[in-house]
Parts: sequence; structure tokens; C-alpha cells
Amino acid sequence: MNSSIHFQLALFLIVLMLCAVPLGGYIARIMSGEGNAVTRLIGPIERFIYRICGVDHNTEMGWKSYAFAVILFNLLGVLAVYALQRLQGFLPLNPQAMAAISPDSSFNTAISFVTNTNWQGYTGEAAMSYLTQMLGLAVQNFFSAATGLAVVIAMIRGFARHSMQTIGNFWVDITRSVLYILLPLALIIAVFFMGQGVIQNFDEYKTVNLTEALTYTQPKVDAAGAPVLDAKGVAVQETLTTTTQTLPMGPVASQEAIKMVGTNGGGFFNANSAHPYENPTPLSNFIQILAIFLIPAALCIAFGKMVGDPRQGWAVLAAMTVIFVVMAYFANAAEMQGNPALNGMGIDQTAQVSSGNFAQAGGNMEGKETRFGIVASSIFATVTTAASCGAVNGMHDSFTALGGMVPLWLIQLGEVVFGGVGSGLYGMLIFAILAVFIAGLMIGRTPEYLGKKIEAFDMKMVSIAILVGPFLVLVGTAIAVLVTDGKAGILNPGAHGFTEVLYAFSSAVNNNGSAFAGISANTPFYNIMLAIAMWFGRFLVIVPVLAIAGSLVRKKRLATTVGSLPTHGPLFVVLLIGSVIIVGALTYIPALALGPVIEHLTLSAGH
Repeated sequence: MNSSIHFQLALFLIVLMLCAVPLGGYIARIMSGEGNAVTRLIGPIERFIYRICGVDHNTEMGWKSYAFAVILFNLLGVLAVYALQRLQGFLPLNPQAMAAISPDSSFNTAISFVTNTNWQGYTGEAAMSYLTQMLGLAVQNFFSAATGLAVVIAMIRGFARHSMQTIGNFWVDITRSVLYILLPLALIIAVFFMGQGVIQNFDEYKTVNLTEALTYTQPKVDAAGAPVLDAKGVAVQETLTTTTQTLPMGPVASQEAIKMVGTNGGGFFNANSAHPYENPTPLSNFIQILAIFLIPAALCIAFGKMVGDPRQGWAVLAAMTVIFVVMAYFANAAEMQGNPALNGMGIDQTAQVSSGNFAQAGGNMEGKETRFGIVASSIFATVTTAASCGAVNGMHDSFTALGGMVPLWLIQLGEVVFGGVGSGLYGMLIFAILAVFIAGLMIGRTPEYLGKKIEAFDMKMVSIAILVGPFLVLVGTAIAVLVTDGKAGILNPGAHGFTEVLYAFSSAVNNNGSAFAGISANTPFYNIMLAIAMWFGRFLVIVPVLAIAGSLVRKKRLATTVGSLPTHGPLFVVLLIGSVIIVGALTYIPALALGPVIEHLTLSAGH
């Protein structure tokens, strides 16, 4: 085990906690409507928005009205992003004259960014105009993150209030989320990224001369773009030489900042955070993973403050941190050991040269950036899939079978290990309710959490929220590997190809957005199937969460007795971790056995 993992993880978690604690207190005050210096500065803008939108910020909503507002707002977002893509050829800020996106790809991308998934079946620098990137994708990066934040605040009110009928006003919550939390953080981080070398401009793409000519071979095509065949029907190859390279430009830093802080993940470039224009230095890489976890961690602190018991927030944060650290170590260990097939051939992947330095980085470097290395890439992969971010600084498809299983399984846990902005915490609170319900069954008492009795309706909603994800993932994967259009997109045979499809549906349903890659996903079949998975994976969880909030807010708060289960100590943390892991294991182990597990065994056997 490389000692670098200990240092990097410890440093990351220390800095994260130092930033998350004050931010959590700030979020609690902002979302509770308390005044401070920031509200005095931005307050007039907030009130102006309410006036022009006709919002009465003093009127609150029941859970059904709140859910309706959430869905309506996001449907309008889908229509706006779809229209921008279809019309971008006629719109300004398109210096490369990029044509309209196809209907199925536009449909997929619109739902992807609205649901905070940011699954990208297209190549950003070759498909999207600057206007589409900014007005469509970047704007939805703010709104989708703000939607998750608003929903979790509504759920927290369900615990904090009692004997009431309302859980807040969605239009107020989403406005405050954007104005006071997401915009200031994104601005600060964008300026930092520009200082590190992330580009931010509206220039046309640059053509530069190479230091030496590049000669390469590719299939020859005719004027219609069809491959040219010889007399035997074999594709004719042609040798070409180039002395120039085209460098893409664009407003990258601004989108990069909200992509990370909003746990969105959609890269300006196809290579995402492996691209030097998005992530140029080890320091920018560190700040990116810090930004991904920042609000999810801070929301745990805000949760404790808003329910009147900070220990409750720390207990949830502790459960998340334990799972994350274990998974990060596991992923790093798998990658440091290297490819088992090469080990079986007697190849020492950690062989040292005479100077004492490693001949290579100490394990499986395939698909990783040399400026980051195995440890930073393993941590990044764990962070981005523990949170529902989807940004990547390496190719998950090139991880070892067991190393790649870590990001896959973290996604399948429901994105509750820190998770997305808002969605991570409300997902973990769903598991907390399940944990106290199980504990109540074991000790023969009516389960309660934070003084609220957990009853039949609440558990029905909890069951829907937990089971909808696995249902959509497993059914979608089964359809894809059975029908012709689904199988046509699989480029790798066997267990690895199955893992790629399983990862795609797991990522879409749980709104992560990262890809294992290796499949041709930009087809009508996958664009439509994954779009359906993303939409229902998002809102078939949000609606039950709001229903639970509406149920809890009406209940009286019960007094704590000697028979009450403490939900702020080590015992509850263990129970919460067990609930998350056991549900994830029981649901997905058969599918994982058909994918990464059997691939690892096959490679270890030398096949």
C-alpha cells in the first residue's frame, strides 16, 4: 500500500471538515431566513426576483404543492435545454458554427442536466456552442443542484417542525440556494481555477503548429463518407501526415466551478477533468474533489443545527465518512496491485530501476493522467461516485476489475455516501429512518427518529425511495443486454461489456453521470432508455421524500425516554452503515458477480 494514500486522504478530510463546519452553519441560517451581512447585500436582488416572478415569499406550501412546483420547474428546464440544442445553429456565441444536436441526443442531454446527472453522450468541444454550454448546461448545473438542496431543506423542516401543515416554499428555497450558496461558491472557485490555468474565453478554436510532424494511418473514405474497400472487401488504409493541431477554447472555468460545487459533473470537454484545460495542476485537482464534497458535508452540519441537535448531523457525517474511506482504500489497493493478468504472466508492475525509482507509477496506470498518478486518480474516482458528481480525471473503464467495482458499487448504494447537493443527505436520511425502523422491530418498540414516530405511511414511502433505483437499474440493464439495439452498442465482449452496461444504467438512475465507457451510448436506443432512467430515478425518489416530510411535519414531537434509541452515538452510526451496505449488497451482488467479480477471477486465472 503506497503511504501517499494515507497523507492525501487525511489532508483531504481535514480541509473538508474545516470548510464544511462554517459553511453548514451559514446554510442553516440562510435557509431558515435569518439575516446576516450577506442577506443585507443580496437581499434586494432576492426580493426583486420575487416581485417579477409573482412569488409571495411569506406563503408556504404543503408537500403536494411543493412536489408539483419541483416537477413543473424541472419540466420547463427540460424544454429550455432541448430547444437550445435544436436551435443552436441559428443562435449567437457559436464561433465554430456547430449544427443542431439530433433530437434523441438533445432529449437525453436536456433530461441529463436537469436531473443533476450530466450524462454526456456527445463530445462537448465538437458538439455544443458556447451559448448552449452557458445558457443551457451551466444554468441547469445551478438549478438542478438548487433543486436537490431545496428538497433536503424541506425534509429537514419535517423533522424540525411539529403539528404543522407546510414544509416551506419551493420558489423561495431554490432562489436562496442559488443566490446565497451556489453562486458565491462558484464565483470564488472559478476565479481560483483561472489562476491555476483553466481557460475562460470566447475565442475561436486555435490552430497551432506541432513541434514535429505526426504521421498516422486511418481508413480511407469516399466523398460520401463511406469506407473505401479493395477487391477483397477489406477497408483501404491511407497514411496521412499533419503538422498542426486544433486547440478548443471556451468559457471553461465558470462551468467547471459549478460542475464541481453543484455535484453535476458535466465536462466542457469530452475528457472531462482529465483535460488539462479543465484540470491543469495537482492543486486544481485537490480543489475539485474538495468542491465536490463541500456542500454535501456542510448539509450534514446544517441538518444538526436546524433540528436543534448538532450531534445528529455529526452521526450522519460519520457514517458517510467511514464508508468513503474504506472504499477509497479498497480502490487504491486494487489499482496499486496492477492488472492480475499481467501479474499471472510474471510481470512485476512495481519493478524498480537501479536509481530506486519505480519503473512506472507502481501498479495499473492505464487510463490515468501521469500528472495525478494512481493515488489521486483512485481518490478522485471514489469521491466523484460517492457524490453524485460524475466528473472524472481518469478512465474508469481502464481500472482493474475490482478497482472499477468500487465506483460502480458506490453509485449503486444510492448516492448516499455524501451524495449530490441535497440528494445525498435526503437519501441517507431515508436509510436513517429504515435503520430506526429495523431497530424498533428488534427491541419491540414503535420506531421514532428525532422525536417523530415512524408509521406505516412513512415506511411505504421509504420503501419506494429505496427500491425504485435498483428496479430501474436492473430492468434497464436486462433490456439492454437482451434486445438487438442494446447489444449493438456493446464493444467489449463478456463480463466487461456487461459491466459497462450495468454501470451506464446505475449512473443514469442514480444521477451520477460518469461512464465506464466502452459502449456506443449516443444512439437512439441508449439516449431514450437512459433519459427515462434519469428522470424517474430522480423524481420517483424526490416525491416520496417530500411525502415523508409532509407526514413528519404534522406529527407532534415525542419526549425522549429511557427506551428511545439514541441516534447520535456510535451504535446508531454502525446501524446506519449496516443498513446502507446490506441493502446495497442484497440488491446488486448477483449483478456484480456477473460483471467485475467474474472478470477479476477470469483475469487471475490467465484468461
